Amino acid sequence: MGNMPLYTRQQLVRLIWPLLLEQFLAVTMGLADTFMVSSVSEAAVSSVSLVDTLNVLVFQILSALASGGAVVVSQYMGQKNTLQMKKCAAQLYSVLLISTGVVMAAALIGSRAILRFIFGSIDDQVMGYAQIYFLISAVSYPFMGAYNAGAALFRAQGNSKVSMKASLVMNVINIAGNAVLIYGLHMGVLGAALATFAGRVFSAVWVTMQQQKRENPFRISSAADLKPDRNQIRPILMIGVPSGLENGMFQIGKLCVSSLTATLGTSAIAANAVANTVATVANIPGNTIGLAVIPVIGRCLGAGEKEQAKQYAKLLFVIAAVGLAIMNLAVYVSIPVVAQAYHLTPAAKQMCIDVIRLFCVFSVFFWALSFTLPQVLRSGGDAKYTMSVSIFSMWLFRVVLSYFFVLKMDMGLMGVWLGMCIDWICRSIFFSVRFLGGKWMEHKVI
Repeated sequence: MGNMPLYTRQQLVRLIWPLLLEQFLAVTMGLADTFMVSSVSEAAVSSVSLVDTLNVLVFQILSALASGGAVVVSQYMGQKNTLQMKKCAAQLYSVLLISTGVVMAAALIGSRAILRFIFGSIDDQVMGYAQIYFLISAVSYPFMGAYNAGAALFRAQGNSKVSMKASLVMNVINIAGNAVLIYGLHMGVLGAALATFAGRVFSAVWVTMQQQKRENPFRISSAADLKPDRNQIRPILMIGVPSGLENGMFQIGKLCVSSLTATLGTSAIAANAVANTVATVANIPGNTIGLAVIPVIGRCLGAGEKEQAKQYAKLLFVIAAVGLAIMNLAVYVSIPVVAQAYHLTPAAKQMCIDVIRLFCVFSVFFWALSFTLPQVLRSGGDAKYTMSVSIFSMWLFRVVLSYFFVLKMDMGLMGVWLGMCIDWICRSIFFSVRFLGGKWMEHKVI
C-alpha cells in the first residue's frame, strides 16, 4: 500500500469480529421477538412486524446520523486533531438526543393516527397489538440515540468490543424478559415490547458509562459541551442528513410496500414478517463490513492516504461478498425448517420459503454492491450521490414495480420481493461505476 499501513491485519480483525458478533446478537433480538410472539397468534406476529418497519425507519435515520459523526471523527483521527475529535463527539450526542426526543414526542401523541395513515385498514386486533408495541418502542428512541452515538464513537477508535458487549447483555435481557412476560405471565405483545425496552435502556446506559470513563479520548467533560455548535454540527449533518434522507426514503418506500403487503391478507403479512427476519441473518456479513468501512476509510482519507483507502475498500468488499455467499447458502438450505418453527399456516410457510430463496440467489451477487459499497462512498463524503441513486432506484423499481407485479401481474408476495431484487441490480451498477471512477475520494469533509 506504499506508506505505512494505517491498519494492520490484527487491527482489522479486532474491529471486524466484535462487529460480526454484535450483528448476530442484534438479529437474535428480532428472531426472539418474532419467534416468541408467534406463539400468541398470527395477528401478534403481524403487529410486531408492522411496527418494526417503523422502528427500522427511526433506527436507520439514527444510524445515518451516527455514521456522519463517525466519518468526521475518523477523519479528525487521521489528522491527529484531538481537540476537534472531542468537540465532534459531544455534538454527535446532542444531535441524536434532540432528534430522538422530537420523534418520540410525535409518536406518543399521534400513535394511532400514524399507524392508520401508514398501514391503512388492517384488522382491529392487529391494530390494537400494533399500537401497544409502537408506544413502548417510541419511549426507547432516546435511549437508542445515546447507544448509537456511543457505539459509533467507539468504532471510530477501532474498539467495537464495547457495543458488542452491550448487545450481548441487551439480548440476554430481551430473551429472558420474553420468556417471563410472554410465556410466564402471558402478556403477549405487551410483554415482548417491555422486554425489548428494558434491553435498549441497559445498552444505552452501559455504553454511555463506558464513554464517560476518564481514559476515553471522546469523554464529554461537562454539560456545556453538549450545547449545539453550528460549526461542529455542520460536517456531521453534511454526511448524516443525506444518509438519513436516503435511509428515511428507503424505509418510507418499504412502508408503502408494507401497505401493499397488508392488502394480501394476514397469512402474507406473517410470511413477510418471518421472511424479513430471516433475511437479516443472511445480511449479517454485509452489514458488519458496512460498519467497519466507516472508521477505516474515514481515517485513511483524513490522513490523505487515498491509495490506502482504495485498497482497504477492495479488501473489505471481498470479505463482505464471501461472507454473504456463505450465509445465503446456509439460509437457502435451512429455510423450510426455520419457517416450520414459526408456527405459520401451510400457505404462509410456502410463501415464506419461496421469497427467501429468491432473496438468497440475488443477494449473493448484488447485496454487497448495493449496500456495503455505498458505505465506502459515504466514508469519503459522497453521501449526496448515494442518496440520489438510492432514492431513485428505490421508488422507480422497488415501489413502482412491486405495485405493478402485485396489482397487474397478480404475483402476490413474490412480486414485492422481485421488485426489491431488481432495485439491487440498479444500485449495483451506479455504485460500482462511482467507486471505480474515484470521485468519491475528492470531497472535503473537514
